Amino acid sequence: MAEKSEGAATASQPPPALRDATRVWARIGVLSFGGPAAQIALMHRMVVDERRWLSERQFLDALSFCMLLPGPEAMQLATFAGWRMHGVRGGLVAGGLFVLPGAILIAALAALYGRYGDLALVAALFTGIKAAVLVIVVQALVRLSRRALRGPEAVALAGLAFLALFAFAVPYPAVVAVAAAWGALRLAAPATNAPSSGDAPRGAEVTATLKRVALWLAVWLLPLAAIGLVAPPIFAELARFFSTLATVSFGGAYAVLAYMTQEAVTGRGWLTAGEMLDALGLAETTPGPLILVTEFVGYLASARAAPGPEHALWWGLAGAVVTLWATFAPCFLWIFAGAPWIDILSRRRRLAAALAGVAAAVVGVIANLSVWFALHVLFTELGTLRVGPARLLWPEPATLDPVATGIAVAVAVALFALRWPVAAGIALGAGLGAAAHVLI
Repeated sequence: MAEKSEGAATASQPPPALRDATRVWARIGVLSFGGPAAQIALMHRMVVDERRWLSERQFLDALSFCMLLPGPEAMQLATFAGWRMHGVRGGLVAGGLFVLPGAILIAALAALYGRYGDLALVAALFTGIKAAVLVIVVQALVRLSRRALRGPEAVALAGLAFLALFAFAVPYPAVVAVAAAWGALRLAAPATNAPSSGDAPRGAEVTATLKRVALWLAVWLLPLAAIGLVAPPIFAELARFFSTLATVSFGGAYAVLAYMTQEAVTGRGWLTAGEMLDALGLAETTPGPLILVTEFVGYLASARAAPGPEHALWWGLAGAVVTLWATFAPCFLWIFAGAPWIDILSRRRRLAAALAGVAAAVVGVIANLSVWFALHVLFTELGTLRVGPARLLWPEPATLDPVATGIAVAVAVALFALRWPVAAGIALGAGLGAAAHVLI
């Protein structure tokens, strides 16, 4: 069966031509500021609300599936949407363009950082974007909660997921597993008839999946193995470390940042703690997945291993490419191997209910990210409030940032009251941030 027909969309509108979809994916890649919550909201608006390329059910089922995978869920969701409409070519285009703009910008900033060591002015230009992104995250939370929270038990799941993550630091995979189990047991509707024979996986489908796994596993690992054989040791070390990281990064970038920071700073000495904080700040204010921070680490680690200063730029860029490949190539493996099964799985009553449970928990996950992001954007100092076994991130009221707060209010008025598009809201935030930097 041809790849295109395998991934053909069943939505309210027929799939567009690949060249038309490519323009939209490029626009999403350029505008994908703000982490997974804002990125998922942007994708939902452009792909579901405005163009109806995917149905609401397809989008939520795919989102629930991607949240179960290691790696950046928003990038994998874009890859799935591209695959759904245009097969493997569409998935490569959508996933690649989601990452490419941010990867180019991070590489440029890493090169500047490695040469000059001071990105204060550059970071200041992005100050307003953080405040704008906060509003976009809240908008994402509102939109997704309206669609995913069907009934009081789904609302309770979302609330419990939020509390588990925000107050008790429960591991994200455990939250998803409990939500899936609860959904399968409690949210499943009574069976009206037995699954049809068409819902059962066939031997040909299993064989095709195994072939896809073998192909994309080779695409991921063979280039890295070749690098380990012929390239200087730093590149092999980057390939091994970030390939391992890609397989355990469940729950998105925030779930693995602590581990990566410990290894890159303390374990391997690639960066200092201050440099890692700078890298995280830049990744949060540039488009694309937050996990692009790995590219910054790869650039600095390899540039500093160069045989001389005149080679630092090219070694750094090579290290960035190795890191990008090790980080994102597995995402195509997960999607191209697993996406063809989403429809089959969603037609199973209990499996569909388990996905509904995960979708409800995702709202709580995004709420946790939203609160975390709001605290870090609006306040310059945070503390920890202990209430029994709970540990709550708590702001110091006196450190409220009036500039960030004012920009957030202005962007909220623009997006919620005046219904400006997301791109205009980001531009407004960036403009106000730059103006504040000049005037204050």
